[in-house]
Amino acid sequence: MRALEEFDAQGWIKFSHDPMVANWVRHAAPIAEELVRDQVKKQALRCGGTWCVGVNLLPNDPDGQLGGGPALKGRAMDFIKHKYGHVAPLDRAQISVIYPGYPRSSDTESAAAFVFRQKRDAAHVDGLLPVGPNRRRQLMEPHAFVLGIPLNFSRESPMVVWEGSHHIIASAFRAAFDGIPPSAWADHDITEIYHAARRSCFEQCTRRSVIARPGEAYVVHRCTLHGVAPWGDTASEAGACRSIAYFRPELADIAVWPN
Repeated sequence: MRALEEFDAQGWIKFSHDPMVANWVRHAAPIAEELVRDQVKKQALRCGGTWCVGVNLLPNDPDGQLGGGPALKGRAMDFIKHKYGHVAPLDRAQISVIYPGYPRSSDTESAAAFVFRQKRDAAHVDGLLPVGPNRRRQLMEPHAFVLGIPLNFSRESPMVVWEGSHHIIASAFRAAFDGIPPSAWADHDITEIYHAARRSCFEQCTRRSVIARPGEAYVVHRCTLHGVAPWGDTASEAGACRSIAYFRPELADIAVWPN
């Protein structure tokens, strides 16, 4: 299957317009917009007011359904089932909204982190969270995959991926966890290994922008290094934003994560 070969080689794949995905977006987008508007009122934005993180903001069920709307179906979901043998029950979607000027500095982010966000798109692997006062990285959320579904269209601040980086990341963590029981992985400090693997990705992998329209969808390997590009310098219309729903269900078995 060509799609599987592309995904396995690059660590991500985009699916063209799908009527079933478009139907889901028509129902979900107005709900997401209202929820994000509430986040703005609560001043819950980050990066100087240019990013609504929106983790688990959308109240969908495990099939992606919202109220009387459609379940989330289509070629992307079929691909996930074919790739992994099943589709894990979906988590509540993140609604990530970027506004003109992203990123801006803020009191909640160090100067070094802000520069990394500007210059390296805040590149990361999902689920490797900073823990404790020293913010040491640990595998706290072993995601099965990342599924992105645009809720509007904008060329600004797209997701960016480092193609093939999943091979480097997965190999590094297989070595890091060798001899450690999976039940103890979440307690294991992987900071240095993660940073070294990330540097290798910057040196060896091509950075690619993932630009998609409503009705399209993309699947990103759980070990693929990815981030968000800064908003461009061009003038933006009033109310401009980039809105994407991200599903990141967790694995039932953490032992399969670095594969």
